[in-house]
Amino acid sequence: MNRPASLVSDAAAATAPVVCAHIGWGMLEVTGDDALEFLHGQLSSDVQSLPPGRGQYWSYNSPKGRMLANGALWRADAEGSRRVLLLLAADLAEAIRRRLSMFVLRSRVLVQDVTNRDALLGVAGAGSIEAAREALGVQALPFAVKGFNGNANALGLPDGRVVVSCPSANAPIIHAALARHAITGNAELWRWFGIAAGVPSITAATSDMFIPQAANWDVLDGINFQKGCYPGQEIIARTQYLGRLKERLFAFHTDVEAVHAAARLYSASFGNDQPCGTVVDAAPASTGGSDLLAVVQQSAVDADDVRLEMPDGAPLARRPLPYTVPKASAPRRPDKL
Repeated sequence: MNRPASLVSDAAAATAPVVCAHIGWGMLEVTGDDALEFLHGQLSSDVQSLPPGRGQYWSYNSPKGRMLANGALWRADAEGSRRVLLLLAADLAEAIRRRLSMFVLRSRVLVQDVTNRDALLGVAGAGSIEAAREALGVQALPFAVKGFNGNANALGLPDGRVVVSCPSANAPIIHAALARHAITGNAELWRWFGIAAGVPSITAATSDMFIPQAANWDVLDGINFQKGCYPGQEIIARTQYLGRLKERLFAFHTDVEAVHAAARLYSASFGNDQPCGTVVDAAPASTGGSDLLAVVQQSAVDADDVRLEMPDGAPLARRPLPYTVPKASAPRRPDKL
């Protein structure tokens, strides 16, 4: 079953798991007595009530409510010490570490970029959970973290993907064990699986561009609307309860082979002189061209007229997402909240 595959067909992805030795993600480690409280006051998710061995989606936002980074995290306490591990785009890891560290102040917290210390492998596609169980002896259910081999962990994501973290020296052995039960792939393929799941990944190219709801982060439970203050919280809450969201994340396909994150989109229905949307992430499609996620004005999507990079650019064909995107609704009056 082990065969090289930089790109796997949709049919293969539907019938076989895929293991990726590189996934393009980095990892931050936040430790200290105040680690949970500190992150709870910085991120969009409810870190403080997260029990050990559990994970969740998170975003780190600017004061203007735009996503600086996002990803998954889990609580990994060790020997009574508070410890949280954050997964995010590798090209943002050091910048986010520096920014978080600026706000530690007197908190008993240490934020470290451990991207080069620990390797991250990914298992995706049909049977990914079973492949991880057969190879590693762990059941990686959604947002459950299972340890194995003493210092390695498997985190299940809600869409069925599994992220394995381990010391870099152990990665080849773990990859070989997984490859006996899965097709081998690369970071582009891992990105494609994330796109197919409708899960946006903010990178350096798209950092500070989207409010979380525009990227469907509310639909994916990456925002807790009951928690207290965190950067951007006021604007994010106002958008949720008082605003009218005119753009959302949608999935598309185009015949263009190379599509880049942050590429602008246009639509005649929206006016040819200004963009109607932005590509969040893209990856080669097995049938040719590219599959992508983009934040697009609802009016352009309804008109079925979205084009890449210029008003007369390549057309985008909308693809279904595995979840329902809420329709834009009228603003709610404060007395109706």
